[in-house]
Amino acid sequence: MATVEVTAANFEELVESNDIVVFDFWASWCGPCRSFAPIFEKISERFPDMVFGKVNTEAEQSLAATFEIRSIPTLMIIREKVVLFSQAGALPEEPLVNLLESALALDMEEVRRQVQNQQSAEAPAEA
Repeated sequence: MATVEVTAANFEELVESNDIVVFDFWASWCGPCRSFAPIFEKISERFPDMVFGKVNTEAEQSLAATFEIRSIPTLMIIREKVVLFSQAGALPEEPLVNLLESALALDMEEVRRQVQNQQSAEAPAEA
C-alpha cells in the first residue's frame, strides 16, 4: 500500500479502522525528512496490511501539537489504538523493518494490561 496523506480530518478514522498505522511526522524543509521519505514509501509496500501515513507538521500543526512532536522526522506506530512507539529520527530500512515486525508480534492483551497497570499506578489515590 502506498502512503496516505494524514490530516486532522482523517486521522481518527485511520486509527479507528486499521489495526496498525505507522505515521511519519515530517516537513518539506527538513533534510532528514526528505531522506527518510523513500525508505518509508518502500517499506509501506512490504507491509500491505499496515497503513503508512505522512503527517505534514507545517500543514497539520494541531496534530503535531497533540502528539508533542518536537523534532522531525518522528516515527509513530499505533496498533489497536495504542501508541506502541514514538521516536524522533529517521531509521534505516532494516531497523524499521525489525521494529514493524516486533510491533506485529506483540501480544496486545498483555500490552493493554501493562498500560492499565501503569495508568492505575499513576492515578492519584482517592481519600
